[in-house]
This record gives sequence, C-alpha cells and structure tokens, in this order.
Amino acid sequence: MLIEVVFPRFSRFKNSRCNETVTNKNLMMPRSEKLFHQIINKVPDAIEGKMFGASCIKTMNGKAVAILWKENMLFKLDEKIQQEALKLDGSGIGSHLYAPDKPMKGWVSVPFNHSDKWADFTKKAVEFARIWEKK
Repeated sequence: MLIEVVFPRFSRFKNSRCNETVTNKNLMMPRSEKLFHQIINKVPDAIEGKMFGASCIKTMNGKAVAILWKENMLFKLDEKIQQEALKLDGSGIGSHLYAPDKPMKGWVSVPFNHSDKWADFTKKAVEFARIWEKK
C-alpha cells in the first residue's frame, strides 16, 4: 500500500510495509533551485552548504556568499556591486530569512526575474570573499 505525502518542494511516496522512501525531487524542483545547482557547478571554488536552514553557496573554506531563499538569491557583495544589484527592479537589502525586519549588512536580495544575473553575482561574491578573507 502506498501513501502519498505532498511537500512544497517535492513529492515523497512511502511504502508502509518496508518503510522505504522514494523521492521524486528532480521532477518537482522549482526553477530557482535548478538554477542554483547549475550555478554551483559553473562557479569555480563554490560549494553547496546550508545557512539558516536554506541552501547556500560557500567558498572552499566555508564562507557563505549566496543564499537561495524562496524565489530570491541573497548575495554578499562589495559596496560597488551592491549598488549595481540594488538598481534591479525588485531587488533590496538582504534581511534575515526568519526576521525580515533585520537587515543583513552587505547582503542584497535579487529576485528570480533577474536570475540571468545570479551566476555573475555569485562569481563576484566569491571574488569579494577572497579579498575579505585576506583582511
């Protein structure tokens, strides 16, 4: 007997007899999450991690540079690039994921409608992290 349980990001089917779980995650993965994984594969020195329970991109030594949150990516950028990102429609100062009234210094939120810029901002965030780590 199969029991279907639907989660926001993927469907999971559980066989109650043998407690075996089968996940069909790739078919139900949101566009933003697919792009997130593509970016990780393209950007050198970027690895996947977690921050505040959300998927994020980190440098090889563990510094978070980008966070995927719902249909947005938050990037840790230098001031010049922050200003460039903030000019995009719908972008804003990054805030804590579970406390939207608390801004995160140096972080910018870029919505999915500008996802064509996500890979470039990720590369710039990784470069900024290298400079930031040397200080």
